[in-house]
Amino acid sequence: MDRRRIGSGSEWERRGGYSRAVVAGRHVFVAGTAPIMPGDADPPPDAYGQTRRCLEIVAEALREAGGGLQHVVRTRLLMTDAALVPEILRAHGEAFAEARPACTGMVVGLLDPRWLVEVEVDAVLPG
Repeated sequence: MDRRRIGSGSEWERRGGYSRAVVAGRHVFVAGTAPIMPGDADPPPDAYGQTRRCLEIVAEALREAGGGLQHVVRTRLLMTDAALVPEILRAHGEAFAEARPACTGMVVGLLDPRWLVEVEVDAVLPG
């Protein structure tokens, strides 16, 4: 099976031995994506803005893989507080109104105290 790695250029990927996304056949697996800003600027202060930023990064990885948000079949939403669900789902719903992927939400601790949410997706490219 063909396997292609997609990187974001992050130093963490090289040091940690992972990729932003991996394309295996028609399947695309996008790693947990935090609201990383250019130049390590602070992310948006709210869950909605952070989720939108995560999805922008995810969409770019999917574009590089040859697809888009419409090809997503599963999302995983990792959040620091269940009270954030309405704002996270608002951004998720805007991005996936048509695709309506299977979705899982989890309350977790994230690596950077500025982050409120991280998004992971799986997609299937048209074949």
